[in-house]
Amino acid sequence: MRKIGIIGLGHVGATIAYTLVTKGIADELVIIDTNDEKTTAEEYDLRDTLARLDTFTKIIPQDYDSLSNADVVITAFGNIDSIKMDGDRFGELNFNAEAVEEVAANLRTSGFNGVLINISNPCDVITTLLQQQTGLSKNQVFGTGTFLDTARMQRAVGQALHEDPKNISGYVLGEHGESQYTAWSTVEVKGHPIIKLAEEKGLDLTSLDQQARRGGWLVFSGKHYTCYAIATCAIKLTQAVLSDAHLACPTSVYLEEYDHYIGYPAVIGRKGIVEVNSITLSIEEKAQLDNSAKIIKEKLNK
Repeated sequence: MRKIGIIGLGHVGATIAYTLVTKGIADELVIIDTNDEKTTAEEYDLRDTLARLDTFTKIIPQDYDSLSNADVVITAFGNIDSIKMDGDRFGELNFNAEAVEEVAANLRTSGFNGVLINISNPCDVITTLLQQQTGLSKNQVFGTGTFLDTARMQRAVGQALHEDPKNISGYVLGEHGESQYTAWSTVEVKGHPIIKLAEEKGLDLTSLDQQARRGGWLVFSGKHYTCYAIATCAIKLTQAVLSDAHLACPTSVYLEEYDHYIGYPAVIGRKGIVEVNSITLSIEEKAQLDNSAKIIKEKLNK
């Protein structure tokens, strides 16, 4: 039996719930939000889909105790009204840091001992706080982090080269925020280093890096939230846990060197983080990672 919990039913949490149910990924789905009416609305909207699906999912609303035997809990709480149109994901920090206390306490009381995947922003800071306050191991807790930003880089490079983004490999590293960066030394297009292709085709890598960084705000400025891409990332990570896929991807993972979570390659399996996938970076790229870690640490210290 595959049991998944979602805490926070805003645009992202609701999209994840819909996808889990319609794709038949969850046998049981626990949905929780501070707004009872919103939870009831999502519950019955999901229930009303079941007669037209080929699969069945048991929907369980507002019940932390039901998470005691959940395989995965996805945290997607937040206050979108606190985000300004300035590209700063730290706008939700105060609200979400307070929410962590309540969520973590309820998870501890429930006896949950599965894998926790955090989406709530600022992702690296909130993931760090959730790990500390739930008492779950650092392997059991990770965040979506730069998994989404890497997809945005793949989209930008794919558009520039008229390639399917799945043919682009490599990593965006660091904070899921303004100090993130594309580690171009890791990026390849169908196995060919992009640095060489950029020279041949006159690609502006600085511009492409900026497109990846600002991709979320392009969406946010038009509809005042994002949901599809981040929900897809959360679903893929959840499936990697459920199937013990040993998926190699960038995520918000704890690095001993910095003593907090940050976007970096890892391997995802049944118990969460199977291993941190250490990669070789250029001197400049390592300095960028150090700088991004410093910014996350400053926010944590606040």
